[in-house]
Amino acid sequence: MKIFCIGRNYVDHAKELNNPVPAEPLIFMKPPTALVVNNKPFFYPDFTRDLHHEGEIVLRVCKNGRSVQPEFAHRYYDAVAFGIDFTARDLQDKLKQKGQPWEIAKGFDYSAPISKWVPLAELPNPGDIHFQLKKNGEIVQDGHTRDLIFPFDVLIVHISKYFTLQKGDVIYTGTPAGVGPVQIGDILEGFIEDKHLLTCPVR
Repeated sequence: MKIFCIGRNYVDHAKELNNPVPAEPLIFMKPPTALVVNNKPFFYPDFTRDLHHEGEIVLRVCKNGRSVQPEFAHRYYDAVAFGIDFTARDLQDKLKQKGQPWEIAKGFDYSAPISKWVPLAELPNPGDIHFQLKKNGEIVQDGHTRDLIFPFDVLIVHISKYFTLQKGDVIYTGTPAGVGPVQIGDILEGFIEDKHLLTCPVR
């Protein structure tokens, strides 16, 4: 099982971090050890002092494919979940300044909490999914997938040029504006279409 992640896939998020808007999907990966399931707590790592939440919609790959053509891309995913891409922003900034890869800032253990899956067929409008992240009861991120720079089908096509998609792979599709720091004691909650799907205590 592979965990693909897409960076800077919402214009407002790219701007809030003073990053250029990409011309094609920016792909990075997390190892399976990054996943946190069943609403288990997240334990604040000791190697960062600036940990940020990035809430996003996650796709579930439902069939194997390589070099998928655009007209067939919609057949390769069948459900979504709410996920958090935890980012050690201080580590990421240092690595970016040196022009070095920043996997340790993104792919560390337990950096990818994920909710249960919601079949696309159960959503009112799979082409425009509304999602929110709350921190301690207050909305901090509010997104719509209609605002994706690179929509789901484009991601399937692009990723499959370089990596064989396999059933069970997941794709974190990018975070909207509103990312910010978390502290020990915070409670993060993820919603899709006002349905509460994820609770992530930070300890």
